[in-house]
Amino acid sequence: MRWLFALLFMASPAAALDCGTVEHGGQEYTACSFDASQADLRLFLNNPNDGKLLGSFRNVERLLAEDGLTLEFAMNAGMYHQDRSPVGHYLEKGEEARGVITSDGPGNFGLLPNGVFCIGDGFAAVVETRRYKDDPPACIYATQSGPMLVIDGELHPKFLEDSDSTYIRNGVGVSDDGKTVWFAISEEPVNFHSFGSLFRDKLGTPQALYFDGNISRLYVPGLNRHDGGFPMGPIVGVVAPADN
Repeated sequence: MRWLFALLFMASPAAALDCGTVEHGGQEYTACSFDASQADLRLFLNNPNDGKLLGSFRNVERLLAEDGLTLEFAMNAGMYHQDRSPVGHYLEKGEEARGVITSDGPGNFGLLPNGVFCIGDGFAAVVETRRYKDDPPACIYATQSGPMLVIDGELHPKFLEDSDSTYIRNGVGVSDDGKTVWFAISEEPVNFHSFGSLFRDKLGTPQALYFDGNISRLYVPGLNRHDGGFPMGPIVGVVAPADN
């Protein structure tokens, strides 16, 4: 799918990373794809050394550097409360910090169906929450967010093409075989319908999940991209050995 990119950045073969600019529907996005069987994908929330919130890409970088590792890509990965704790299900290194929430509710998270982004051993998945609850994959990391953008190749049924609710938005989609993971962030305010159709029609992911809007941020050193702002909750990242 490299023909999608107006700008292409190649990282190390170990990460199998393609990042660049994608145009869809007259709007511009930055999208990054990974081979889940090769990339070291992880979720980050608190520093395991002291239990304090990491909250920023820079703090994740510092933590990884202690083990001779570096961060090749990162993005905020799910909604969080004022104290930056996850709104929904959160699993890190097999340890569950918050259980699955299946009820509907106010706000985007409660706009069912929502879903869970799962990272397993050599695969990734986006799974609608109630399916996940009934038959969870073998996740090492997982973060719940919502709404789903694409469900079995169809846009979320409540998305309106002419909605005037527009924000900078970010999310994730996964190929049917669980090998290719796409992360995307809009470079201008877009509505849910436009953002979902990017994953369905341009990136070709049958399942895709919304992470957040307005506070959406991206970190890709290879593109000289490091979005700053207030502390975040869950962060998804691709880890690689640091250059000697």
